[in-house]
Formats: sequence, structure tokens, C-alpha cells
Amino acid sequence: MIWRAFQDRLLAPAAALVLIGCTLIALLEVMRRYVLGFSFEWQQDFVTFVTLSGVYLYFGIAQRHGSHLNVTLLTDSLDTIGPRAHAVAEIVRLAALVFSFLFLLLVLWWGLPEVQDSLKYETRTESLAFPMWPFLVALLAGFALMAVTMFFQIYRQVQKLRGRTVLEEAAEAEGMGH
Repeated sequence: MIWRAFQDRLLAPAAALVLIGCTLIALLEVMRRYVLGFSFEWQQDFVTFVTLSGVYLYFGIAQRHGSHLNVTLLTDSLDTIGPRAHAVAEIVRLAALVFSFLFLLLVLWWGLPEVQDSLKYETRTESLAFPMWPFLVALLAGFALMAVTMFFQIYRQVQKLRGRTVLEEAAEAEGMGH
């Protein structure tokens, strides 16, 4: 419940502000470049990396609401066949969550040295105007938020497979009933 509240009340507005801010900066860049005829090389890097940072934060929220990009054709098909196939679908969902969770842990494990190297060698964006480490940290933060959310989803899926009820939010429970 605390994790969900953090995502909904803090992370979602932060990601929205970053995405709105970078959209405004991108519009400013378009105006400056195509209407006024001049541009700053750093502006393109800034727009690109701030947009990516907002997207990385959004991934954590999308995972929370199950609206991330996923392929559910197999599991949805199995759900319609019958009770045994539905049980197989639940196991496939759990396996996919565990695989994704482990993948994100590996990304974090391999990404931390990249941040350290970026700080150590003072790596900069292509225009050399911005250090790379803040963007790498935003990427890893987004993936870490997704991993935490997946951990809780794995827990809920395991409990579901064991036949135990787990606390569900009203909106999720209503959405599953329709």
C-alpha cells in the first residue's frame, strides 16, 4: 500500500512534470530552429535525455498499473479454454514476471559501474554540454522502481497460485470483474 501510494502520489506527478517540461523545451527548440532560424547544439541533447529520463520514470508507473507493453495473447487465450489452461496461464504469467524481474536486476547490476565510470571519466553528452551521469541515474532509478513493483507483483501472483487472497485495490478488483 505504501509503495502504491508512493508511485501514485509522488512518482506519477514527477514523471508527468518531467515529460511536460521536456515537451515545452522541445517546442521551444522547434520554434527557435524553424521559425527564428537558429538553434543551440546542446538543446537537442537536453531534450533527448530529459525525455528519456521522464520515460524511464514512467516505466515504473506503467508497470504498476499493468499498462506497460506486454504480450498477453498466450495467457489470454489459455484463460478462455478452461480451468486447467487458466492455471497454466497463471504459471506463465509468474514465469514472465520472474524472468523480467531478474533481467531488471541484471540491468541494475551492470548499470551501476556505468554510472561510476561516467562520474569518474566525466562522460558528457554528444554536444559536451551535459554530464551523462544524471541521465544514467534516471534510467537506473526507473528500472529499480519497475523491479520493486515486479517484486510485489511476483508475491501477489505466488499467493494467487497458492489459493490465498491478497489485498487488492478497489480499481483493480473492479477492472478484473468486467
